[in-house]
Amino acid sequence: MSIFNSITILIILSAAFAFINTKFLKLPFTIGLMIIAIVFTVGITILGSINHYVLDEAKLLIQSIDFETALLDVMLSFLLFAGALHTNLDGLKKHKAPIALFATIGVLLSTFLIGTMMYCVFLAFSYPISYIYCLLFGALISPTDPIAVLGILKDAHAPKKLETKIVGESLFNDGVGVVVFIVLFKIAQQGLDSMSVTDVGLLFLEEVAGGIILGLVAGWGAFRLMKVIDNYETEVIITLALVMGISALAHYLHVSGPLAVVVAGIFLGNKAPTIAWSKNTHTYVDKFWELIDVILNAVLFVLIGLELLVVSMNGKYILFGLIAIPLALLARYIALSGPVAFFKGKLDFIPNTNLIMTWGGIRGGISIALALSLSPHMERELFLTITYVIVVFSIIFQGLTIGPLVKKVLKDSKVG
Repeated sequence: MSIFNSITILIILSAAFAFINTKFLKLPFTIGLMIIAIVFTVGITILGSINHYVLDEAKLLIQSIDFETALLDVMLSFLLFAGALHTNLDGLKKHKAPIALFATIGVLLSTFLIGTMMYCVFLAFSYPISYIYCLLFGALISPTDPIAVLGILKDAHAPKKLETKIVGESLFNDGVGVVVFIVLFKIAQQGLDSMSVTDVGLLFLEEVAGGIILGLVAGWGAFRLMKVIDNYETEVIITLALVMGISALAHYLHVSGPLAVVVAGIFLGNKAPTIAWSKNTHTYVDKFWELIDVILNAVLFVLIGLELLVVSMNGKYILFGLIAIPLALLARYIALSGPVAFFKGKLDFIPNTNLIMTWGGIRGGISIALALSLSPHMERELFLTITYVIVVFSIIFQGLTIGPLVKKVLKDSKVG
């Protein structure tokens, strides 16, 4: 199947599912689309048991789309930039210390907690898995997905100071999580003996620091170009070129593209509107990236639902996935506890911030894409199934209940 035909089918399905959700279900956009996509996929599977041609064609469509490449190398940069462009820097500055700890120490601690707990679970079921592969799973499931978080929090009407922490953490921790995954992946491939602690530290620093520097330099360059002109068509194209150029350059320089795009988006979104953009340009740039965000989100969550066709339905794998759900939540709660406790007296934290941030830490497409990038000998099918179970639970159940949880916590705190 050609790339054009694959994209056409995905867009048609996204439009149809969006219409059904908007007209009938009226669920939050991303959650509704994914639920409909899963129901559609189950329907295709049932129909496929009667007519194998239908199921074979559906699987051919999904297998023709490289989900890992489509998300990590193409869609992620656009989605992160769209989110970062509308992130208020003043709010981030006030909470920069806890956000930095959440996105770094939090991800590292969560990686080792999840990896260690899953290693013990596998041993308990007499299903031994190499510890390094368990850590790889911990790394790919620890970052929260900013794409899912941004959309769901808008519908949850969370307080601004809480939203800033969760969104700020999500924008940065996926970049850090990808870097941790890359480091562990290289260790798993080459062996621990081939990489010293210094090598690991330098690789981590190169990816993170390099990504931040690239984002600042590229964002500043685009800002300077737009400052000397006043033409909204050209300035929209410059923002598009900025995102695509950063992605390509980050890949060439071996630095973190997601971090670079986030930094450039935050820089441009906070500096350009008051200095470089006219009111007309600001409106067009905002609307353009809002549409990009909506369209790519629709396609992404439909894709996540359709990925059910290629996920192994092995009963033991699904059981491990169900066990991993509370373990992943527990690991996130513990990883966030230190920073929350440390900054609680210094910053204005709402009651039960840790609980809300744990439940509001939605896992999404990034985790599935990283699971798909595992080699077969790294227990790819096992970890892909576990990841899919966690992601579906996270987006549907956590996504639908985070709003009521926030309201209940705020109500109880006022009563108290």
